[in-house]
Amino acid sequence: MTSAAAGTSEPVVPVGEAPAGALPEPATAGKNSLTIQDIALAAHIAKELPPDTEPGLSATYFFEPKNFTFPFGTHVCVVEIDQDTGETKIVKYVAVDHCGKVINPLLVDGQVHGGIVQAIGQALYEEVIYDEQGQLVTGELMDYALPKASQMPWFETDRTETPSPVNPLGVKGVGEAGTIGATPAVVNAVVDALSPYGVTHLDMPLRPEKVWRIINDAQMAHRDWVLSAD
Repeated sequence: MTSAAAGTSEPVVPVGEAPAGALPEPATAGKNSLTIQDIALAAHIAKELPPDTEPGLSATYFFEPKNFTFPFGTHVCVVEIDQDTGETKIVKYVAVDHCGKVINPLLVDGQVHGGIVQAIGQALYEEVIYDEQGQLVTGELMDYALPKASQMPWFETDRTETPSPVNPLGVKGVGEAGTIGATPAVVNAVVDALSPYGVTHLDMPLRPEKVWRIINDAQMAHRDWVLSAD
């Protein structure tokens, strides 16, 4: 593109780019060492590149590991249930995860803690509900129950570390370790607590109303049985 002004024309350079003529000449001759700035400039100007070499310093490489990685872990949850309200309280939570070589321990801890909280929300509180007309009634955070910090226990976490042989860093995944382990751990703890009432399975979320109805129905059935026996 060109623009004409007073009978002359000059190139119009896109914003953020400099014309090649405006760049300084790379001073590489006679030097035993170059800075990264010198190398970048020489590669961009491309006046002294070897034959069959493209300008610039960009490169793309795809790494394909020879096998999958298999992180694993164990999560244990202890709960207490209020029979009068159906509220579930997590009194202890222990998690030991294995994600291969740990490069950033703080990041790994954050991933595990956040995953556990997310899983607790899925297990006990969160649910997408539609009414009979198909209208979403839990579309706002006033209606969609997210777990609060006050509802979370202290997480006792640890990890084992064995480098993976299928990649140079020896790493494995950890992003979903908390969510995968915590959801069944929490639900199984509630099912175990309700086992005296004959409960062997529950679908998430285990909201207080659902748990209270299970307890209340079982107590009513037991009372009716006692009365009929008398």
